[in-house]
Amino acid sequence: MKDQFGREINYLRISLTDNCNLRCVYCMPLHDLQFVPTSELLSITELEKIGHAAVEVGFNKIRLTGGEPTLRQDLVDIVRKLSNIDGINEITMTTNGYRLPYIADDLLAAGMHRLNIHVDSLDHKRLSRLMRLGTLDKAWAGIHAAEKAGFSQIKLNVVITRGYNDADAVELARLTLTKSWQIRFIELMPFAGPSEIALNNYVSSDESKQWIEDELGPLSPINGQALDGEARVYRLADSVGTVGFISPISNPYCDDCNRLRLTSDGRVRMCLLSDKELNFRNILRQDGSHQDLVTLFKQAIQAKPVGHQLKHGIHPENRTMSQIGG
Repeated sequence: MKDQFGREINYLRISLTDNCNLRCVYCMPLHDLQFVPTSELLSITELEKIGHAAVEVGFNKIRLTGGEPTLRQDLVDIVRKLSNIDGINEITMTTNGYRLPYIADDLLAAGMHRLNIHVDSLDHKRLSRLMRLGTLDKAWAGIHAAEKAGFSQIKLNVVITRGYNDADAVELARLTLTKSWQIRFIELMPFAGPSEIALNNYVSSDESKQWIEDELGPLSPINGQALDGEARVYRLADSVGTVGFISPISNPYCDDCNRLRLTSDGRVRMCLLSDKELNFRNILRQDGSHQDLVTLFKQAIQAKPVGHQLKHGIHPENRTMSQIGG
């Protein structure tokens, strides 16, 4: 199904929880947090109903997010249920990877196709300062578990934050010389909560790219700069992996946006950087029909805005990133 601007909307990102086992400085405060009660999270049955309705309006790709999605004890069962829905061609997940050593094999067997693993630094101290409660050893253990289980096309997500991990861009990009990973550098985005960090510690993709080229040589664009998901992708000479840049601030990709987001408490968000939402959980818990969900999806697609309004100083204020879904 296409929205009012002619974009084909076929990618649904589903947040399974707003809880996380880390407290990254640009995402969550360290203390005084309140999470969605378990009873208000969407159940497996409700997620399956959402999946069937999504397929009917044209969605064929699902990404599971959080918070940290692996904190859901029923995650493997969720993946299995969604992967059995005819019409869903790809299920992926964004995770910090800390629980992958325990569940990576089961996720692959259940139908998970790809993983994006979040790691902001290769330095123990810098990682702990930025991703608070995190350790580099756990991050590496998760990456290795994903590889051992048989996941291919692993992508590492990096949020460059000035004063915290600027020094890591080059070394992270260097990994692509020997690893077949895609290292994806993501610009900070302002959300409710720690928005000051996003506004004061922002680093543009062009700046990160320049640091990498100054040390490692030219980055050659791939596929004529066509987007790979949200990333514009490059390759260093003689590398086996690739480097991607996700630039919602400096080089927005709104014209190519093909996604909606379902929050863990059952709201569909038409744009990551807009507070407008439609309540799907009410439909699910008031004995709404499959057709009611389909109709609401169609409304959400048609209500999708042309783009975000950051250039006008308007940014989300009602949810933190962990409450929306990464």
